[in-house]
Amino acid sequence: MQDGEEDDEEAKDICRYVSVIGGCLDREFERESRRLFDEIRAGEFSLVLSATTVRELENAPVAVRRVLDDLPPELVEYIALTEEMISLRDAYVRAGVVGASSLRDAEHIAAASVAEVDIVVSWNFKHIVHFEKIAGYNAVNLLNGYKPLAIFSPREVVERDQEGF
Repeated sequence: MQDGEEDDEEAKDICRYVSVIGGCLDREFERESRRLFDEIRAGEFSLVLSATTVRELENAPVAVRRVLDDLPPELVEYIALTEEMISLRDAYVRAGVVGASSLRDAEHIAAASVAEVDIVVSWNFKHIVHFEKIAGYNAVNLLNGYKPLAIFSPREVVERDQEGF
């Protein structure tokens, strides 16, 4: 491996949201959501769950909460909400990336940015996986000293070129 190259064998950190977990039980999104979980179980990705996601799961139907139960604990990393994340979340709102009614969506992205996850995966096409929102989140990240995020739907992740990203 040359300097600057990533080890292809290392699992990418992937930050997932309730929309993806719930997608395992939704006819429209089930195939890709379940395949993504299979890839996590196979060690291709490690799952990063923010405190925001954990809070949302508390109010989710039991069947949605059970989706995570069969993942080995060593493949799941939980990240606590910090003041740094809240500050970045608020910066997204101040910049107009999302409105105040979408604080949780901004909080998901802020948590992923501060935790430096490799990929954010969501079925939320209105406030997260949307070309204008992605550009806005990444602009705010760069202005605040964070790296840009790769934000995709599960379909884009599981149907990627098998030679790599």
